[in-house]
Amino acid sequence: MKSKVLKVHPSDDVIVALRDFSAGDEVRFNDRLFQLLEPIPVKHKFAERDFAVGDIITMYGVTVGKALRPIPKGSRISTENVSHASGEYQIGKRQTEWQIPDVSKWVDRKFNGFHRADGRVGTRNYWLVVPLVFCENRNIKVIQEAMLGQLGYASERDFSVHINCLIERYQKGATAEEILQTDILQTGLDIQRNRLFPNVDGIKFLTHHGGCGGIRQDTEALCRLLAGYITHPNVAGATVLSLGCQHAQFMLLEAAIQDIDPNFNKPFFVLEQQKSKSERDFIAEAVKKTFVGLIEANKIERQPAPLSQLTLGLECGGSDGFSGISANPALGYTADLLAALEAKAILSEFPELNGVEQELINRCTTDAHAEKFAHIMRTYAQRAEEVGSGFDMNPSPGNIRDGLITDAMKSAGAAKKGGTSPITDVLDYTEQATRSGLNLLCTPGNDVESTTGLAGSGANLIVFTTGLGTPTGNPIVPTIKMSTNTSLYERMPDIIDINAGTIISGEDTIETKGEALLELLIQVANGTYLTHAERLGQDDFIPWKRGVSL
Repeated sequence: MKSKVLKVHPSDDVIVALRDFSAGDEVRFNDRLFQLLEPIPVKHKFAERDFAVGDIITMYGVTVGKALRPIPKGSRISTENVSHASGEYQIGKRQTEWQIPDVSKWVDRKFNGFHRADGRVGTRNYWLVVPLVFCENRNIKVIQEAMLGQLGYASERDFSVHINCLIERYQKGATAEEILQTDILQTGLDIQRNRLFPNVDGIKFLTHHGGCGGIRQDTEALCRLLAGYITHPNVAGATVLSLGCQHAQFMLLEAAIQDIDPNFNKPFFVLEQQKSKSERDFIAEAVKKTFVGLIEANKIERQPAPLSQLTLGLECGGSDGFSGISANPALGYTADLLAALEAKAILSEFPELNGVEQELINRCTTDAHAEKFAHIMRTYAQRAEEVGSGFDMNPSPGNIRDGLITDAMKSAGAAKKGGTSPITDVLDYTEQATRSGLNLLCTPGNDVESTTGLAGSGANLIVFTTGLGTPTGNPIVPTIKMSTNTSLYERMPDIIDINAGTIISGEDTIETKGEALLELLIQVANGTYLTHAERLGQDDFIPWKRGVSL
């Protein structure tokens, strides 16, 4: 490790610990000697100067909190002595000039993807089976059980769980302690893919709890979200199950599909259970039509496409005190590389942009985009406060434990995923990303609601940075996990795809890790690298009901 501490921005008045410190330790930084007055855990911060009650705390060059009590120099910054605070913002002079990175070595690079009739290119070729209403979830599960294994699409876990071992021990009178010590895992399995349709990467079965009840706006949003998935470049076609009487009528889904793709011509089957002879006939018909759709989907093969056809979703979850220092800035640099290559990147999680609104407003390419972003942020914040759940309540216990003690501090680090390029569009939930460059998309901070929204707006790849570890994935979009620290990478190698902890240790810079991430993205887009989330079948899908969700 090159350094024991770090100051992120020259105007900051807190210093980050890159290792654990004890009370009484002396730390030298920029020719200044600090004596630490209390233990400072790794990833946490200590005061660079004395703070009086009410003083503003600055990190990443922005306001991240306010002192609740006097904080002597060398003391730990914590929830006990700091409360959330963020800066005001307004529509003013915009600054869209930026330092464009050198992308000469990628200009002529290609990836092999699935070309669709609407001109977009997929990184995967999936068939979707989706319900219009939660009443059909059971039928979705029955069809899934019938088709996945026999067609060679079972998840690729490298272990199996043998419950029979526990049954045998119980029947022989084993104690609870003996049962707990029983090895029930078989590892090192040789997984064989005997796929009837080699050009189809999988059949994805979505379930949800919407489509009826609730408010009509939620039903309309669900239909727009499902339309985003059905028209998605990673999707070859879809089978849709409808009960018949629900609020989410097919005409709403059809209108949403036409709005996204007026010339939509993918294989597409809609079945209504209330018009069927029986449940058995209904399920059999769905299986047969899905099989016919797979025949058509299998006719599509990967063909070369420019990197400008990539649309990268930018996500973080299980964040820690290193997120805004290693993984998020590295991902931001990758986003800048893609923007320079005229590809798209989508930054979401609006509750986690609280405190950096002014910077993002200034980067918007038009006043209309800036005004739309400010309006959505103010509306979101107001609705959260109305139900007693302001943005200040966003950090989770895990975030706080690992050094992210206010929402503004968390947001300032989270925004680093968006790099430095101009913001070319601002999208509300379910709106489609159509402009090259960095797009802002309104989603909650909830990991799965956000990744679900990123895919629904057109991301054909997602990078998910994490400091604590999370298995989140998406049914139709490969999700690459990037750790903020090496300890996590070594502890959860079956979940993490790439390690940004080498930035903390000094083995990499933000730029070299960002370039390495782009190379990995090209492998994933080619289909030559299967992400851990894909291998484990981590198909998380939660539509946002537009209520307050942080």
